[in-house]
Amino acid sequence: MPVLDVQGLETTLFTRAGALKAVDGLSFSVEAGETVAIVGESGCGKSLTALSVMRLLPDPPARITGGRVLLDGRDLAALPERAMMAVRGRDVSMIFQDPMSSLNPVQTVGRQLVEVIRAHTGLSRRAAADRALELLDLVRIPDARGRFDEYPHRLSGGMCQRVMIAIAIACRPRVLIADEPTTALDVTIQAQVLDLLKRLQDEVGMAMLVISHDLGVVAETASRVIVMYAGRKVEEAPVEALFDAPLHPYTQGLLAATPNPDAPPHRLAEIPGMVPGLNELPQGCAFAPRCPRATTRCRVERPALHVPAAGRQVACFAVEEEGTIHAAAVSA
Repeated sequence: MPVLDVQGLETTLFTRAGALKAVDGLSFSVEAGETVAIVGESGCGKSLTALSVMRLLPDPPARITGGRVLLDGRDLAALPERAMMAVRGRDVSMIFQDPMSSLNPVQTVGRQLVEVIRAHTGLSRRAAADRALELLDLVRIPDARGRFDEYPHRLSGGMCQRVMIAIAIACRPRVLIADEPTTALDVTIQAQVLDLLKRLQDEVGMAMLVISHDLGVVAETASRVIVMYAGRKVEEAPVEALFDAPLHPYTQGLLAATPNPDAPPHRLAEIPGMVPGLNELPQGCAFAPRCPRATTRCRVERPALHVPAAGRQVACFAVEEEGTIHAAAVSA
């Protein structure tokens, strides 16, 4: 049984324009010790997926309207809020993309860690403070004892992100969700944070779900990748296969628009157009207006996911009609 098993998740935004499906029938699973990444442009539903799993959606306007979110077989989507509060931070935790705004500015980092630990373990304040210092050392905060009584604004962005990671792993969660964990950091600190997450995953054994638009981060961290577009999964593959031989035209466009330091200097390709608004989705494939391979069928029918090879899924009529995968994809 996977640690996290999302089945047909539907998240709906109730707006003046009507009910809009921001996450539409999404299914995926994460095994213990595995890292799965969800990628796509802004507005594709990545962060809403993470918030749906955590049950942190602002209601109104957002609400889970279908599917199941199974954590070790227990459906989080059906839990009462009080029971879900006990799950957050203990069994499933989340690192938010902006650490400076995620930490409480009027409490010291030590106090924030202690509160999380005591809420889920029942340790005394003294024991929780000792555990908090251990965590600050674990995430390699310099002078952990001195930083314990500092307020977030006294720390750099990289150190605040490390504090957020310490809070997230304080109770050794079964699943850690990292939503754009390196977006606000410079390149050097990004590498340090990614290395830290890998090391902690090995030590704690947690499953990890990484939400990112940065394919470089995905290549460094994930073993499996889910590509989303307009709220739906359009491709899923092992990370090596996805980078070596992407199948969906959208995935191909994302990779073509990503700088490659190992390739000769060249002009990056771009995907024409923009992601459609949820109230402007076309009748057929949502990517059809931007797709160089779109046909009449693509504009009137919505492709379902099919399995072109073991461990791969893709929702594309062009790939489906070819019946086979290019040799590069098979070798991947």
